[in-house]
Order: sequence, then structure tokens, then C-alpha cells
Amino acid sequence: MQFVTVFTGLNPAQAQLVRSRLEASEFLVNIKSENAALSLDGYALAAGGIQVQVPEDQADDARELIAAKDSPDSPEIS
Repeated sequence: MQFVTVFTGLNPAQAQLVRSRLEASEFLVNIKSENAALSLDGYALAAGGIQVQVPEDQADDARELIAAKDSPDSPEIS
């Protein structure tokens, strides 16, 4: 199974929020580079960010879900 990146963030909380939303919608999710980013300040940027990944066949649907969260009509998460 090939995983592809659907979201890249520099903040672990941001990546975990996206992961949580995807898993709640029954996507299989993998987080890449989170431990490396947490080990050294500023390393997330050097490592290319914390990558949220899903299987390749789910990538388009996952991107749509992430984009829907960013739309002006979506409710704020507090």
C-alpha cells in the first residue's frame, strides 16, 4: 500500500487535528516526521514539515475533506 501526503504542517497540534478529522471520517492515516520535528526546535521546517498521509486511493477524498474545513462556510473548531 502506497501512502501519499495530503497535508503538511509545521506544528504537531495542527497535524494531529488533521489526522483526527481524517480518522473520524474512516480514513487510514499515517503521520510522517512528527517525532523528528519534536526532537529539535525548528527541525520540522528542515525536515519538510510533519506530513499527514493516506493511502493513494483515498488521497483525493482526503484532500476534499481538508479543503472543506478551510472553507469560509465551515464551522470553527474550538
